[in-house]
Amino acid sequence: MSFLIGALLALGVGVLATRIGLDRDRAFYPTVMIVIASYYVLFAVMGGSSRALLAECAVMAAFLGASLAGFKRTLWLVVAALAAHGVLDFVHPHLITNPGVPVWWPEFCLAYDLVAAGYLATLLSRSRPAR
Repeated sequence: MSFLIGALLALGVGVLATRIGLDRDRAFYPTVMIVIASYYVLFAVMGGSSRALLAECAVMAAFLGASLAGFKRTLWLVVAALAAHGVLDFVHPHLITNPGVPVWWPEFCLAYDLVAAGYLATLLSRSRPAR
């Protein structure tokens, strides 16, 4: 169920952003990526684990860098970052012990990330202006 909800939510946010024009600005998807990357940091704070907080901040820094580079250079880097974050969601429980992460989160976030990456890739492939 988490997977389905994540996928539908990503598609809904993408379609809504396109229909009302939120994604006309090239900052929209990099900002979404930065927010997505911040959740594991939030969970580390909620779980009270300093070790997890440091690890999650390092991971977030990498995605922050990819988001900023994507904003400055090409949004295809944001597509790659979203897809990579989906892969991270799949392996995260095996890499970082973060007691604040809800059990359903990795599956939800994986679906959201991959659908959002696919949606943005579709927009970019259509060569919309301001991309």
